[in-house]
Amino acid sequence: MQREMVVLDRLSKRFGPVVAVEEVSFRVGSGEVLGFLGPNGAGKTTTMRMLTGFVPPTSGRASVLGFDVVASPLEVKRRIGYLPEGAPLYGDMTVQGFLRFVAEVRGFSGRERERRVAEAVERTALKEVLPQPIDTLSKGFKRRVGIAQAILHDPPVLVMDEPTDGLDPNQKYEVRRLIRDMAADKAIIISTHILEEVEAVCSRAVIIARGRVVADETPDALRRRSRWHNAVRITLDRQGVERLLEGVRGLAGVAAAEVIRETDGLAEVAVFARNGDDILGAVRARLEALASPVREVTVERGRLDEVFRELTTGRT
Repeated sequence: MQREMVVLDRLSKRFGPVVAVEEVSFRVGSGEVLGFLGPNGAGKTTTMRMLTGFVPPTSGRASVLGFDVVASPLEVKRRIGYLPEGAPLYGDMTVQGFLRFVAEVRGFSGRERERRVAEAVERTALKEVLPQPIDTLSKGFKRRVGIAQAILHDPPVLVMDEPTDGLDPNQKYEVRRLIRDMAADKAIIISTHILEEVEAVCSRAVIIARGRVVADETPDALRRRSRWHNAVRITLDRQGVERLLEGVRGLAGVAAAEVIRETDGLAEVAVFARNGDDILGAVRARLEALASPVREVTVERGRLDEVFRELTTGRT
């Protein structure tokens, strides 16, 4: 049975007349990687700061493993690993010195301190820069130092604000693999505006816009909201396009068919399903009947970017 580890209940934050976060509620259990999504300025970072005890809420409550973030802030901080936006670090310290300092603040000393530091360094591939001052590191390495300090005490809850910001594709792959490896017995919240992050590692997504939650679903459920869910894409010679469009538009389950691209004598046609129905079999049968000069047929899963845009702006 999944253990409930993080609870946000009608959490709100106002800065004077400005409402930054309004009655945000969601729960995260062990084994979940939650993508907390929203456009810039939606309230993601403010929500994460309230959850981790850095900013007090105006109203509502949040708890971590039963400890209230306002009433028991130290108990909450002991159980959270936090990678803040920008990961502010002590730039004049070496990587090794900084991680040893963090370990000591977390209550580790002697051999246990060194073991914890060595394990975090290994998991974030920082060995080659251990003696360097943090200020001399690239943005990507600084981000990895931030991740190392967040996981050093092996917390049951991880809160990560843009964890792959500034990383190259190989480093992003490694960080995402690390998140997946840690996910089995932790609750992990990733605040991001990068939809690719959700596709790569998240089991669930909460979308926030203008300070309010507008969706709380799995990535697959969100994709099913997309016009492109189960749409059939067909690449064929341009001379066969009109006949193809006429042939598929009358099929049961087809909502629309349109040319989406033309280049080098080829055309790409999208056939959209009504209510996301599976129309591939019917479309293939019609293509065979028409003897269309088809080069390729693929099926779309749905597009998160389209759903995200519609939920956060009201535009498709």
